[in-house]
Amino acid sequence: MSAEQDSAGTAGPGRRRPARERILRAAARRFYQEGVTATGIDTITAEAGVAKMSLYNNFSSKADLVRAYLDDRHEDWLVRYRERVGAEPDPRDGVLGVFDTYIDGADAPPTGRFRGCGLLNAAAEMPAGHEGRAQVRRQKEEVERMIADHVTALLPGRPDAARATARQIAFLLEGAMVRAGLEGDSRCLRDARAMAERLLDQA
Repeated sequence: MSAEQDSAGTAGPGRRRPARERILRAAARRFYQEGVTATGIDTITAEAGVAKMSLYNNFSSKADLVRAYLDDRHEDWLVRYRERVGAEPDPRDGVLGVFDTYIDGADAPPTGRFRGCGLLNAAAEMPAGHEGRAQVRRQKEEVERMIADHVTALLPGRPDAARATARQIAFLLEGAMVRAGLEGDSRCLRDARAMAERLLDQA
């Protein structure tokens, strides 16, 4: 199969998904389960069923593929979060829905056995100053802003309390996610959700 034929496929009955999508899905499975560094281009192209040239027609380098993987994983989380809480959630539900979305991912991971946050796992492999770490930081900050917006709505006229509570909840979430990844299940996330609920009650 030529690179052009690889790239031309479309999803549908009897037709293959586009090469870019197959490459990204294969990379997501391998990067998540085996790590970014341990996963080579040959492994990804073999699993995706594409020629190596097809990969480089869609991604300029492995680093470009990793960036796309991180963006795709974050966007997938945002989509699942919005599907869970709706377009305009109650602020309390909006905060707890963040935990619920992480719990959903731990209980039914889309890329194989659960081993924690794919973004944090990837960042842990990168040296200090690497652009990928900055990318993950921005993604984590976006989630923290979402939490902060909901907490601010819950505590009108109390900006200092809202900021402090949102920060506590964000740190609680990330710490629980790390532990959940080590333990391989959602128990720590469920405990953290209950703690976050108490923080909201006490704020």
